[in-house]
Amino acid sequence: MLLECTIRNLAVIEYVSVTFYKGFHVITGETGAGKSMLIDALSLIAGGRASADLVRHGEDRAEIECLFELPNQHPALALLRELGMVSEESEDHQVIIRREVTASGKSVARINGQLVNLSMLKQLGERIINIHGQHEHGSLLKTEEHIHLLDAYGGSEVYRVLDEYSAVYGRYSDIQKQLRILEQTSKQNLQMMDLFRFQIEEIENAKLKANEDEWLAEEKRKLGNAERLLHAASSAYDHLYGNAMALDQIRKSLHLLEDIVKFDQTTLGPVAEQISSAFYQLEDAAFNLRDYKENIEFNPERLEEIEERLNLIHSLRRKYGATTEEVLAHLEDIKQKYDQLENKDERIHELNGQLEQMKEQLRKLAARLTTLRSKAAHQLAEQIELQLKDLQMNKTRFDVRISQSEQLGPFGQDTVEFMISPNPGEPLRPLHKIASGGELSRIMLSLKSIFAELDQVPVLIFDEVDTGVSGRAAQAIAEKMSRLSANCQVFSITHLPQVACMADIHYEITKTSDQERTYTKVERLDEAGRIKELGRMLGGVEITETTQHHAEEMLVMAAQKKQSWNHLQ
Repeated sequence: MLLECTIRNLAVIEYVSVTFYKGFHVITGETGAGKSMLIDALSLIAGGRASADLVRHGEDRAEIECLFELPNQHPALALLRELGMVSEESEDHQVIIRREVTASGKSVARINGQLVNLSMLKQLGERIINIHGQHEHGSLLKTEEHIHLLDAYGGSEVYRVLDEYSAVYGRYSDIQKQLRILEQTSKQNLQMMDLFRFQIEEIENAKLKANEDEWLAEEKRKLGNAERLLHAASSAYDHLYGNAMALDQIRKSLHLLEDIVKFDQTTLGPVAEQISSAFYQLEDAAFNLRDYKENIEFNPERLEEIEERLNLIHSLRRKYGATTEEVLAHLEDIKQKYDQLENKDERIHELNGQLEQMKEQLRKLAARLTTLRSKAAHQLAEQIELQLKDLQMNKTRFDVRISQSEQLGPFGQDTVEFMISPNPGEPLRPLHKIASGGELSRIMLSLKSIFAELDQVPVLIFDEVDTGVSGRAAQAIAEKMSRLSANCQVFSITHLPQVACMADIHYEITKTSDQERTYTKVERLDEAGRIKELGRMLGGVEITETTQHHAEEMLVMAAQKKQSWNHLQ
């Protein structure tokens, strides 16, 4: 459950810190007071998209921090352990989620103090918060969404087969794409083959070797500077072993030391060894210089040959790759493509064979999906009808209709559509064609009630889902949300007094302004505050004795209703 929520500089909210409890919470207030900002804050905590527009004007960042407490063995705890946010031995079921949004629109998220990316935050958020707003009614009106709702109800049994189907379907789609490419017009294929043939011949005729340009460039530098290399190497040799006789002088120094070292072995011994070592190293260096200068080549023909070769390599690199390795890799790629085009018919035959095998495999998996969905559809329709009876739709018939296509699609061969008959004697018709706003609200609430038990999401938030209903239907929705709060924490932003009176905890959001800024305040109402707020919701700005009495009566009746449920339990 959600224990605390602290918000700073979010739109009209400067600072709010609210404590929450078990049960059914309602949040009320005048239109424009900032009720939606609470939903925006919790949406950010659940991994929703951040925007610079959410930051209060004049501030550099908005901050939201929420403290949750999860029940034992909740799926979110397993995820937190997997992400390394909670140790295996830890018995602490409290989770702190913090989200910051800067004025530039960038955001930072932390779970228990550790930085996380948006994907990780969403994984956790979808396990602990479920936000339902009016716009979600639209998903009920989109037939293509119905299959996903049914699969979610079918749960792991459906998803296991669907995952297997999706993996095969992905490979099936890849092969279809390859076939489409191969089956392009023969003129295009011939043109591509001519191009590939030209490129293959050009590169192969060059007999290119990996890194060839690098060692050719090194050889070019040597040939181009042969005279300078010879002069310098010869001079260095002469200084060591030629007329200068540097080595002869060192040899004489060494002989002098060898005559006297026996008189002072401690001091002169190491010096003699150093000179001896240096002498033999310099002598080796001199011999190497002698060999080097004797092997220096003056070869203008070879230099010209290298330059021509480098020009050829650079030309290939400009066309086919930044390096010789990339040119050779391009060669292998176009040889493979040329081979595919040259053997197009054989390749098409091979791919069609693979396609037929996969098609058979997909049809079997699709049939398993149909069987599982049909079973789930029957159970879901029954459960929704039971839920709708609690929501003053006693005579409503609901059905989940599955029809099959010959075509294989990304989710099988099934088309799923929700059907409804609100009144006795009327045939079942597509939900999107006949359902009213109030009926959609109640159907969605039914689905949420069903999925709340399956998903084990501890926090359910309803944002004005009661719009479009009134009277007994509004009362039924209020009672449904109140009953739902026995198993999870329920929040409802509402304008209906029938819903507000059923709450266990009631918060009022108010907005005040001075000459410069607007401020929003969230206050938990006591009994007197609730009567006053219900009176406003019943009668508008002016609260009469009659509306106040009516508000008191609604609270008494709501308490009695909840007490009777507790007694039955």
